[in-house]
Amino acid sequence: MTTPALRAIGWNQFFEDQLAEIDLDSATIVRISAHHGSQIVAYGDNGEFRVPVQSADAAGRVSVGDWIVLNTADNRAIKRLDRKTLLTRKAAGAQAKEQVLVANVDTVFIVSSCNEDFSLARIERYLAMTLDAGATPVVVLTKADLSEDPDALAEQTRALHTDLAVEVLDARKPEQAEALQSWCGPGQSVALLGSSGVGKSTLANALGADDLATAGIREKDGTGRHTTTSRSLHLLPTGGVLVDNPGVREFQLPDCETGVADLFEDVHQIIAECKFSDCKHETEPGCAVRSALESGKLDKRRYESFLKLDEEQTRNAATLAQRRERDKKTGKMYKTIIAEKKRRRGGA
Repeated sequence: MTTPALRAIGWNQFFEDQLAEIDLDSATIVRISAHHGSQIVAYGDNGEFRVPVQSADAAGRVSVGDWIVLNTADNRAIKRLDRKTLLTRKAAGAQAKEQVLVANVDTVFIVSSCNEDFSLARIERYLAMTLDAGATPVVVLTKADLSEDPDALAEQTRALHTDLAVEVLDARKPEQAEALQSWCGPGQSVALLGSSGVGKSTLANALGADDLATAGIREKDGTGRHTTTSRSLHLLPTGGVLVDNPGVREFQLPDCETGVADLFEDVHQIIAECKFSDCKHETEPGCAVRSALESGKLDKRRYESFLKLDEEQTRNAATLAQRRERDKKTGKMYKTIIAEKKRRRGGA
């Protein structure tokens, strides 16, 4: 089933292996490139076309980046292929709901500007989610001209995780974006993630994605006037694809235990050295955490960030699990009601 057109938008053996029991003579393979309310935009061998969302969701709710198999007779989904990676967050607001950001990306460009928006704690949030999803994180620091020492910010960022790639550039200069091309080659899928106004759309343009109009920087707060309002997949001249995400105002971690553990591996190693396994790291004797904080081996900011993110993801994981269980029970109830109605009609 592999074709040059599919390989160009990220098709690989992981997805190919899922087609064993599908009759491809009456089916077509597409990738979701945009989601517009009642319709989704699909991209396949014959370019882009629109499909009603009910048809696309017939085999499971789809998101940008998903691969689905469509029946060529009616463009109804036969199967949504298993996802290689999945970026999610807890949806904004008090409701316990998980929101899918994008599926099946290889690399996430975590974009942060070198002005007052720069925040190690915010970057750690994005890193935890990216690591948990199994994608490769690359931190891109933009607007270097707004910082007195952008190299120092880059060094602070590299210290957040072992072998973390960090690039400092001016996204308004396309030649500087060439530093990112090794992650944007043929068949590679990249997503942009970051707050509003940090330069994501300018960076997307520099990488070769079109239809992303941008404006200048506001003098008052140093942010751009362009805001991406929906996720969309763009073909890049380097052969890969890029997904531009809306700026994130509220970002809470979902069930993200693996990502937090990976990001804060150094903290976990110190915790393991405590004399007591149930140490609260307060007044207990032989507490390795307090000792590391006092000696400077463990940075106080980083430890406090670990505590906050670990507690947050644990709390949200519990509420999301409760929501899933509630939805599962509700779904079963609806199916029972529908089956009973059909039975009564049949017996009437």
